[in-house]
Amino acid sequence: TYDFLAIEDASKDKVMDVMFVLRNTEGSQNNTCANAGLPSPCVFVLAVDGTDGETLWERPLDPEFHWAQCGLDKETSGTWDCLLSHSDQLTAVDKYTGDVRWQQPQPPGLLSTVPVLSVPDLDGDKISDVALVSSGNTQTQLVFLSGKTGVQIGSTVALDSTETANHLLHRTTEGSHYVLLQKDTGLYGLALWRIAAKAKAGMEVGLKKDKHWEKNASATSGLVPVYESDSVKQVLRTGETDDSPNLLLVTGKEVASVDGKNLQLLWRFNTSSVLSEPSFGHFNKDGLLDVMVEEDVGNYTKRVIILDGKSGGVLWEVNLLASPNSPRPASIHTTNSFSIFVFWGKMPSETNSSESLTSDRRSYMLHPLYSKVLLESTSSMDHIITFKG
Repeated sequence: TYDFLAIEDASKDKVMDVMFVLRNTEGSQNNTCANAGLPSPCVFVLAVDGTDGETLWERPLDPEFHWAQCGLDKETSGTWDCLLSHSDQLTAVDKYTGDVRWQQPQPPGLLSTVPVLSVPDLDGDKISDVALVSSGNTQTQLVFLSGKTGVQIGSTVALDSTETANHLLHRTTEGSHYVLLQKDTGLYGLALWRIAAKAKAGMEVGLKKDKHWEKNASATSGLVPVYESDSVKQVLRTGETDDSPNLLLVTGKEVASVDGKNLQLLWRFNTSSVLSEPSFGHFNKDGLLDVMVEEDVGNYTKRVIILDGKSGGVLWEVNLLASPNSPRPASIHTTNSFSIFVFWGKMPSETNSSESLTSDRRSYMLHPLYSKVLLESTSSMDHIITFKG
């Protein structure tokens, strides 16, 4: 099984189902690599029912697997949902049937990485398109693909002359899109209209400009500084529903929240030892997403902290023994405005040694209304490849 997990409604029953990718010689529905004319073992994409775990569909594909991303149907007018990079191909798959909507060779010389960026319609077919970003030692490049056919639109564009560690697509309140690039000097944004114009003259027509962002743009590169730091490690959006969500940055010195509208620093929490990717949930009733962070405090111990999304103040914390191969913390949104927070470790009082932490690893659930109580599960798994909450 590969490190990929998607939660989608693939059976149209309003219950979320699970999609994952594995390497095998045959699937669970008598599909084999050989019958599909593929080398064995090959790559299988599967969707299993969220109610009973039964296989809804499976699709064999050419090995080897590189990456996959689902949830793209919201931006591509529902024609397909998942995009997979495997072998030397890109394959768009329908989440309801597993049917291949299109398959194209990888753009030449481009070793793309997730996330795939869903961008407005650029080729005039009334279907949103996608962009792939590739970063190497000498430059970072982007290529646009038709959401309908997967054919490249225009030429490949060099975004930056250096390697970038991560990228995101951000939409401002003015409706302008920016590709955010995580560089070794901080986080910078490059307007989508600038990139589209370089890919194909005239393709930027219809893309909006944001005068507030552009007033800070470099005259030579077009890059807009969002947060300058020599130790940015992670960049996350605080929620997916807001038109212009705030940005959360983890650096070697702090966790910081930046206003997604005007790029102003909202708050900063000093920490130099964040262990995993933070997660978001509602601990209080102010309607703003709060942030759960794990930091290393030494001696095999980690501190799990929930930070106020509005001020960055500590709302709740606990110390746990840290165990290797633990998933990042997660939250489950409920219907009563609160979230249930999930994290992994072991209470320090239960052991005096760092031995057997993996086998004795526990999971914990916290409900904000009962913040002095932790629900503990002692069920353990030997090796967790991927986890999504």
